[in-house]
Amino acid sequence: GQAAPAEARLKAGTAVSENKILFYVASRGHHADIGGISPGSMSPDARTIEEEGVYIDNFLLVEAGGFREAEARALLNQAKYPARNPDDNIADLKAQVAANEKGVAELRSMVDHFGLDTVQAYMGHVQDNAEESVRRVIDVLKDSAFEVEMDQGTKIAVAIRVDKEARTASVDFTGTSPAQDNNFNAPEPVTRAAVLYVFRVMVDDRIPMNAGCLKPIHIILPENSMLSPAYPAAVVAGNVETSQVVTNALFAALGALGSAQGTMNNLTFGNKKYQYYETICSGAPAGPGFNGADAVHTHMTNTRLTDPEILELRYPVLLEDFHIRQGSGGKGKWCAGNGISRTLRFLERMDCAILSGFREVRPFGMEGGGPGQCGANAVRRADGNVEKLKGCDRTVLEPGEAIMIQTPTGGGFGKVK
Repeated sequence: GQAAPAEARLKAGTAVSENKILFYVASRGHHADIGGISPGSMSPDARTIEEEGVYIDNFLLVEAGGFREAEARALLNQAKYPARNPDDNIADLKAQVAANEKGVAELRSMVDHFGLDTVQAYMGHVQDNAEESVRRVIDVLKDSAFEVEMDQGTKIAVAIRVDKEARTASVDFTGTSPAQDNNFNAPEPVTRAAVLYVFRVMVDDRIPMNAGCLKPIHIILPENSMLSPAYPAAVVAGNVETSQVVTNALFAALGALGSAQGTMNNLTFGNKKYQYYETICSGAPAGPGFNGADAVHTHMTNTRLTDPEILELRYPVLLEDFHIRQGSGGKGKWCAGNGISRTLRFLERMDCAILSGFREVRPFGMEGGGPGQCGANAVRRADGNVEKLKGCDRTVLEPGEAIMIQTPTGGGFGKVK
């Protein structure tokens, strides 16, 4: 499966006592295409959120137990850049509704079995335990800061300040570049999710991810920055690219890891009949005491690629090459994992777009570890000529032509003696 650009978040309340909602069940689904100016809804040329697809602002999808399909189809079809395959979107939305209903049923079953007071108490216990676990991490931290430069010349800056007495920390992104006239802007929830993820990873206990992890942390986001853009800024690369850079900056400030590849290598292609999106792996970064793994997604894109047999069965493409680039990871006392090369040859004419980073700036190493390698994008034309593509680029491929992606690699950790 793939993590896709267009997201639908559905929320359903479940009342377990009369006229009072006590819990919410939510599901988050990813759709292969939701409209926009290019198939896959991931255009590197988008400058407003409408150019990235159908903009949905708090739409009522289910009313009185009925799925509002006609209204949902109108929403998908009547946008400035409508969805290309609304049948798929409707099917995916129905699956999300079904997932919510399953969650409601399971929650009610749990309440019936254990009792409402017990369930509510343990939901509180889980969050309290997460809060204390993060406070124990904060106990051993010291003030720190880090900046990461991106290919566009922008930067993500973070400073972590620790209050030992209160056992709290502020995570301040002041100094981050202002909002951009591209789609690398990240809505505020993206940064909150990155902070939650990083501090959960730093907890050396088996705890479920939950909001309690953020209770001891104060997040500061400068207004009108890349991490706090205003409507109608384009944001799709913020979710899939800038999020990776935020995560790298946080782990570096904590002294925990070298840089990961810093990008999801978002590849989309399609025409009127087909739409496809994939993110492409690289080597994991090294850290104190361990090497990074080869050819694996890390951090904000822990997905798996579609199996080659399924890809070639459902789409007019051939996976010509997919191999690990031995020796490509950042060097150090502990080395980063190796990246990959991937070549897809097209059997039909397709619009193709790549949204990627670290094609100009090398992912950094830590504590004397070496940087990783930059990535590269190219197209092999029918006459054999190879054209270099930019990190964020669009092109049209004719039958027999191929897209070639080389992923950047993570940084090493520690100086080799």
